[in-house]
Amino acid sequence: MRLLLTADTHLPKRAKVLPDPLLAEIARADAVLHAGDWVDAATLDLLEARARRVIGVYGNNDGPELRARLPEVARAELGGLRFGVVHETGAAQGRERRCAERFPDLDVLVFGHSHIPWDTVAPGGLRLLNPGSPTDRRRQPYCTYLTLTAADGRLSDVELHRLPSRR
Repeated sequence: MRLLLTADTHLPKRAKVLPDPLLAEIARADAVLHAGDWVDAATLDLLEARARRVIGVYGNNDGPELRARLPEVARAELGGLRFGVVHETGAAQGRERRCAERFPDLDVLVFGHSHIPWDTVAPGGLRLLNPGSPTDRRRQPYCTYLTLTAADGRLSDVELHRLPSRR
């Protein structure tokens, strides 16, 4: 399964539309995982209209309409792996330990909030992935998203995509 991971889209505050490369990836993905801070329901509607499957959660900047449609934590089995999606995981210091304790039943945890790409493995094997943000790079050099393949209980082709600067 080809997966597209994104988070912190913050539309229409940080950008008016999703970047074209990200939109193109939706058509190639078997599932899109969004780790919260959509900000507007129109972005969720867009992904649901274009993607084969959307697995998303609400973030701290998402209002009542998104919170009514999305959970705080989402779980799905994809390609033989147990995935979880959550917006916030707390401070970077101690993240792997905290997440391994909070989500002992997962193989992969996708999270957002920081806008900082992250790829680590916790003790016990939990893989933690943050795709960054495709629209708000904050202190990062690039806006980003992740793609990967999940098959036969393994991840492969994990790729952080850097988006061109918006003018």
